[in-house]
Amino acid sequence: MATFKRRKAKNNIAQFPKALRPNKNAERSEYLDQDAGDNPPVRRRRGIYLLPNAFTTAALFCGFYAIVMAMNLRFDQASIAIFVAMVLDSLDGRVARLTNTQSEFGAQYDSLSDMVSFGAAPALVVYEWSLRGMGKLGWLAAFVYCAGGALRLARFNTNIAVVDKRYFQGLPSPAAAALVAGFVWLMDDLGFRGASLSWAAWAITLYAGLTMVSNVPFYSFKDINLRKPMPFIAAFLVVLALVAIFSDPSKVLFGLFVLYGLSGFGVYFWRWFKGKPVSIVQTELEHDDKD
Repeated sequence: MATFKRRKAKNNIAQFPKALRPNKNAERSEYLDQDAGDNPPVRRRRGIYLLPNAFTTAALFCGFYAIVMAMNLRFDQASIAIFVAMVLDSLDGRVARLTNTQSEFGAQYDSLSDMVSFGAAPALVVYEWSLRGMGKLGWLAAFVYCAGGALRLARFNTNIAVVDKRYFQGLPSPAAAALVAGFVWLMDDLGFRGASLSWAAWAITLYAGLTMVSNVPFYSFKDINLRKPMPFIAAFLVVLALVAIFSDPSKVLFGLFVLYGLSGFGVYFWRWFKGKPVSIVQTELEHDDKD
């Protein structure tokens, strides 16, 4: 009588429905959750980078310090704190790129810090200094500035991949804060009281808040490569700029940011006169002109 070998059943997972197949990742996670005795499996923990976030925290502290000083009627120190926050804010991103420590956490943390230092702090400083006596018009102008800073930061985060890197879309929030805080610092340094300059403070605050949410292009200075060698005259001009700033900081800094705050409209009308698109948002793919 002929005998036949019994065939072994194949464990073919593909024959089972997908919902009934074993999940290897689940088994692996369960294995990691088990106690392995003397040699437990090592898990990776997602952390944050200390160095760039330390600069961001320092900028956040300066914004909070400016609010506290404004409540104590120390408007000169409040304005200086906002300018220090500007310097620290310009350093955290560069430090992150130089040390290769960019992270999504750092980007979101930087935006929250900017909202306090360049959104809420300047609005409260100028309100306590001058706009309080205007009643509803005063706090509405401060709110327009604060809301403009929030909207400008949100738009910057969402449009970062579709805008021309050479320009900012609208007045940057640090420059807007310098425009408002610089005016307070200059007038306080000259001995003027805020109540006598209510309408001027109101106009500057409203201008800064509305310009932040406009489509006016402001030069970003991001195409300047600091790693390339520069002529000797450039180093000498940097020295002259530092001497001018430290000779009379309130006047020089406010004058510089007034020029920058108006430069965007010059670029806007120049591009319009030349027939170039005034919007810096890229709406279509770029084509090579050389066919």
